[in-house]
Amino acid sequence: MALHSVLDVLALINYLLRTGFNVSILDHDDMVIREVKLNPPDLIILDIMLPGKDGMTICSEILAFSKVPILILTAKMEEIDRIRGLELGADDYMCKPFSPREVVARVKAILRRATPSYEQTENKISVGPITIHRESYNVTIEKIKLHLTPHEFELLKLMANHPNYVFSRGDLLSSLQGDDNFDSSERIIASHIKNLRKKMDEVLPDNNLIQTVYGVGYLLCITKSDINP
Repeated sequence: MALHSVLDVLALINYLLRTGFNVSILDHDDMVIREVKLNPPDLIILDIMLPGKDGMTICSEILAFSKVPILILTAKMEEIDRIRGLELGADDYMCKPFSPREVVARVKAILRRATPSYEQTENKISVGPITIHRESYNVTIEKIKLHLTPHEFELLKLMANHPNYVFSRGDLLSSLQGDDNFDSSERIIASHIKNLRKKMDEVLPDNNLIQTVYGVGYLLCITKSDINP
């Protein structure tokens, strides 16, 4: 990596930190996918030029299991490269050299567009039309109570804690395995999700809040259209 590129990245990191963002730095492709799955970020700034896989491939792999916003940075100036990144699902695209101030401004704009209405306190999670009260095990959608089993409650709570993140059946299974009476087959997860969707549809028809990512798992999809005015 050229010296000026290193300095640009360091300047951007310092500017992000001074602006109040928490920053994690990953400099190799084999670290990115694992880290995004284990610690879902609010946004990814992705440099196209990485050791190993190129950034476009990494972008595609991330968006196969996550809806995390992605801002691409690249030295490539051709229009076709910008179009390719956006068609993959990236939220924005900046060419080097860049101004750290402009990158941070774009990061804030992306987060404003992408971040759902979300509130979490010690006893309550509110995300989109869903409110979950941890202590009382009450769940409401648009203030209408859902009658959930303990397992359904735990699955919905887990997904609500990480909206727009794709959980595999194995992830969801692990979250329930503290129950000695729990069926350890991953197939039971599909059954719980089916029942949970049915109960949510009875309150809010055609809500499509719990989505299936085929071959990967499930996510609680919260967008601007899911937020009450």
